[in-house]
Amino acid sequence: MLGIMKKSVKHKKNVKKTPKKRKKNGFSDAIKAFLLAGVIVAVSAVISFTFIMIHSSLNNKSEAESQENISHIDDTDDIIPPPIEIITEPKVDPVPVNRQSGASRPAQNNAAQNQTAQNNAAQNNTAQNNTAQSQSAQNNTAQNQTAQNNAAQTQSAPSSSAVIQAPAEANKGIVVFVIDDAGNNLAELEPFLQIPFPLTIAVLPALPYSAEAARRIRAAGKEVILHQPMEAIGAQEPGPGAIYSGMSAREIRTILARNVSEVGPVRGINNHQGSKITMDREMMQTILEFCAENGLYFLDSRTTPESVVPEVAQTMGMKIAQRNVFIDNEQSKDSMLAFITGGLARAQRSGSAVMIGHTWSKNLAPLLKEQHRHFTEQGYAIKTVSDFLR
Repeated sequence: MLGIMKKSVKHKKNVKKTPKKRKKNGFSDAIKAFLLAGVIVAVSAVISFTFIMIHSSLNNKSEAESQENISHIDDTDDIIPPPIEIITEPKVDPVPVNRQSGASRPAQNNAAQNQTAQNNAAQNNTAQNNTAQSQSAQNNTAQNQTAQNNAAQTQSAPSSSAVIQAPAEANKGIVVFVIDDAGNNLAELEPFLQIPFPLTIAVLPALPYSAEAARRIRAAGKEVILHQPMEAIGAQEPGPGAIYSGMSAREIRTILARNVSEVGPVRGINNHQGSKITMDREMMQTILEFCAENGLYFLDSRTTPESVVPEVAQTMGMKIAQRNVFIDNEQSKDSMLAFITGGLARAQRSGSAVMIGHTWSKNLAPLLKEQHRHFTEQGYAIKTVSDFLR
């Protein structure tokens, strides 16, 4: 019995000791697990950091490449204009001019040599393009045979050519040049027939060279109108074929028909002097009715600020033109250039300017030729009166 009790007591002692070992073993396992988790977390962090660095490096490289591509695109956009220059350069291409220079055109040969140095770098066109350019240059040469046009061609003008074909800037306005008093002298008229842009030339009637002047103007491709003499307020004599105050409507129509027949066909009529007539509403109505019936326009030369022509035309529903600038009230070149400059400013400001000069102004035709490139380069459209009124 005693032995049994001892065993029982011993068994209880063993039972009590077992939990302590388990507690010790459990605590040890927890520490190990914690350390293992820490190691795993640390390793994971290292791996994650490594991946992040690699990904960031790849992104930076991609962004750099993308930025480089964008920069390249921007640079490409910046050089878009050069193709426009290449398109317009064939107008002054030296290659076709050199092909003609072996014949009998020394002035054009010089022009070709002057242009070759400037344009060789840009000459990468195919043989077909060069052939087309050669034909274009030959056609242009045939149309510009005068000495002053050839002189203009010898100047370096790639940009001028581009502007003439298609102005880069918006059109600054319409400019109309009218040259009065043709019919007195054919020699005075000739320089104006050589001007390389549209002109309207007004011919006086009943003069020795009226009909011949009108014929030469039409042959030169310029527009002819009747420069109808009319009575002025002062004692000035308007000349033969004039309209005077006190004339009946029938007399006015007869004079107009005779004068138009002499210098016609014409596109319109403007007044020579006429300050007294253009202030007379009834007489101007007769004149404008004649124009409307015969398909002619009327240009009011505005020899008086009290002209009633615009009011009469408005009541008739008729479109007319009016002079804005007299170019040659003074004969010096500087003075005429100042008046032309004023006309250009008006065209830019209000959309158009009609400027009148005279055949007897010896410096006017050369001045207009000199300024031709300036007009076109600045974006002004030069028109005849009939084109302006369309």
